[in-house]
Amino acid sequence: MVAMEIEFKFCIPPGRLKAVEAALKRGTVVRTRLQARYFDTADQRLAADGMVLRLRKEGRRWVQTVKATGDNALHRLEHNVDLGTTGPAPGIDPQRHQGTPVGERLAKLLAEGGAALVERQSTDIVRLTRDVRVTGPGGAVVEMALDVGKVVAHAGTPEQRESPVCELELELKRGDVQGLVSLARRWSQQHGLWFSTVSKAERGARLLAAQETVEAVKAETPRFAGPHPDGMAIRQAVVASCLAQMLPNASEIAAGSTDEEQIHQLRIGIRRLRTALRELAPLDPVSGAAEAAEWEPPLVDAFRALGALRDREQVVTLAQPRLREAGAPDFDSLAAGDAAAADAPSPADIVRAPAFQNVLVSLIGLTAAARPAEPAPAPVAEDTSSSAPIGANAARRLLRKRLQRLHKQVLRDGERFESLDTESQHRVRKRLKRLRYLAEFVAPLFGEKKDDGGAADRYLKALRPAQDALGAFNDEAVALALYREAAARDARAWFAVGWFTARRDTGAKDCRKALAKIEDAARFWKKS
Repeated sequence: MVAMEIEFKFCIPPGRLKAVEAALKRGTVVRTRLQARYFDTADQRLAADGMVLRLRKEGRRWVQTVKATGDNALHRLEHNVDLGTTGPAPGIDPQRHQGTPVGERLAKLLAEGGAALVERQSTDIVRLTRDVRVTGPGGAVVEMALDVGKVVAHAGTPEQRESPVCELELELKRGDVQGLVSLARRWSQQHGLWFSTVSKAERGARLLAAQETVEAVKAETPRFAGPHPDGMAIRQAVVASCLAQMLPNASEIAAGSTDEEQIHQLRIGIRRLRTALRELAPLDPVSGAAEAAEWEPPLVDAFRALGALRDREQVVTLAQPRLREAGAPDFDSLAAGDAAAADAPSPADIVRAPAFQNVLVSLIGLTAAARPAEPAPAPVAEDTSSSAPIGANAARRLLRKRLQRLHKQVLRDGERFESLDTESQHRVRKRLKRLRYLAEFVAPLFGEKKDDGGAADRYLKALRPAQDALGAFNDEAVALALYREAAARDARAWFAVGWFTARRDTGAKDCRKALAKIEDAARFWKKS
């Protein structure tokens, strides 16, 4: 059977498992024991390509499955082969998937170097499943599966390691993906669940490598389906690229990671997403502006809460060596604020917050929303009240206008930067970031590629000096505010307050000069 899986997977807090199971059992459930063996090459070629190959005993039947990542956070390519009810485990055979897209991808990987398959890890799961019919707009039939068990690596050896599994999966069987989104939102809100990107196969791979922390995921360029996408396709692709950065980092943080780089990359992803929602809202005249307004507050709350952690741990830590060099008295500003820090939410609490998880689920649904069969002719005007989809040409014109507007605003702000108040100066930095992110998002639509030395690459490089200057200026402003707070508790902090205050005029002048240089940058969107 060939399928395109559309599903959500949520981790369940241990204290909520009984409540989730009880809620699931309000309907008819089927209990199945799933014992799976996962295969890969010795150099983990399949895992590196986002593929999974397994043999699984489902009750008394053996099923061979290959999965691969799809084109967004919800989609996975999948092909299953029922091998019958034979007793002993059958051998793994990639040829069983021959003639399918995912099977051809598997064959190509295995053909490179003639790599042999070996068993990597196993799982033992008890699954409770129930089909739920979602009524009303966005109606659908969704299979809910509660999985409880373990992943095992190096089974039967002194190096055996195990990882517990406690998760809820919701898979769309038929109907509208918005029905799946609606059900996922309701269950995640009721039971404090959080979205997870970590598969059972990946859990096993981490056990094999004795890996505690994975690398943070950085931003990627949007992948557009064709050379001339319409407005809806542009918006979906850009949001998908933001989620590709956000979801893995949020998943790790929600599970308990406090890795600074993962937190930093999640904040970058949130800022990129906020830019996408704001600047691309006109590409969806029906709901773009309303959705951006609805989703903005939880994103801002998470961004600021994670930023408060960064401000204390990074900005002040970086400032202290410079202050000591300048002759500041010995003073631990972090220790002075320990009481306040103890009351602050943890990174996991911030990411697990129901409002933030609700936005993630809604955004994933946006990227998987069905496209209109035949888009209507696109309106040209940016402020149109039409509900018709924005066509490819009109979308490009709209994006040119928004890039040009941001470019001019940054130059105008730069001319008067030194006379602006602190909050307005901070807004200049945010506007410059929006210009940068929007330029990165849409460069491919103007025939530009990332890091190829082309017009878009040159334009983005021209923004960097101003980004650096405003970033350093902002870090010092944050440090100044923190030391002002600390001065109420310890007079030694006044040295830092004076030192940073004395640097403000010079820093503002550096920002003005750096912003002025952007005027010389050739605008890549003008040439086509």
